[in-house]
Amino acid sequence: MVDNILLAEYTTYKIGGPAKYFFVVKNRDELLKALKTAKDLKLPVFILGGGSNILVSDKGFKGLVIKIEISGMEIKENKIIAGAGIALSKLSAYAMENGLSGIEWIFGIPGATLGGSIFGCAQAFGEKISDVVESVEALDLKTLKIKNFTKEQCKFALKSSIFKKNKNLVIVSAVLSLKPEDKDKIKQKMEQGISYRKTNHPISFPSAGSTFVNPEIKIKNKKLLEKYPELVKFNKKGTIPAGYLVQKSGLQGKIIGGAQISQMHANFIINTGKAKAKDVLALIKLAKQKVKKNFGIELQTEVQMLGFK
Repeated sequence: MVDNILLAEYTTYKIGGPAKYFFVVKNRDELLKALKTAKDLKLPVFILGGGSNILVSDKGFKGLVIKIEISGMEIKENKIIAGAGIALSKLSAYAMENGLSGIEWIFGIPGATLGGSIFGCAQAFGEKISDVVESVEALDLKTLKIKNFTKEQCKFALKSSIFKKNKNLVIVSAVLSLKPEDKDKIKQKMEQGISYRKTNHPISFPSAGSTFVNPEIKIKNKKLLEKYPELVKFNKKGTIPAGYLVQKSGLQGKIIGGAQISQMHANFIINTGKAKAKDVLALIKLAKQKVKKNFGIELQTEVQMLGFK
């Protein structure tokens, strides 16, 4: 365990102050040891994966940050058992090498781990991690005991799960149920996903990924439907891209301090070089206000906040 580690170095945003204490765990025993220490010292705990999808306060976090690097993968029949700290791209590549399909879409997601993807029920290209999760192993912070959760018990929902709602549960590993497929077909799908992200996402700038959850609602306001005909198409799908709402609210390219709503994709707030957490927060607040005023929709923030009051 080390003191006062700058968390900006461990997040894809490259933003954030120091953690009072910081500990990297590579197996269950180390995780249990760290949690026992935190419990004895009555320290607040935050579980960190690959550092994506998180915004850390400029003042940091006055507690213990535990970085999960529990890796390891094995195949049993058509299932992959993997540690929570495994990078999604590595996991997807492993599946491809073994001719297993179902997680091609996660290849190339920056800074994302299996545990984090389950925590926030990651999704892209019409597919979700919940589609392939068979079971999840987690450690309960209160009892310090391991629990196993079936897919149904994970309570997956829109960018959410029981693990996101109950922060006492720390994901240790998961079993993914996949399907046999030709390696070349799997690889082709992975390459298509990478190509799309390079073309449509601002991956050359630090960010937390998507800032807002895509609202799963239908617009009934006739004036809005006339003004924005694309909403008719979104209504049929039942989902409205948050980036579309931000863009149509006139905020694409908006800059506050060192943060900017990306010109490439309006659901990404990027760090142009010297952004502070307060700059990102200001853009989030502005986007929520504008979208609420223009569309009557309350945007939900996908990015987790750490160290803010």
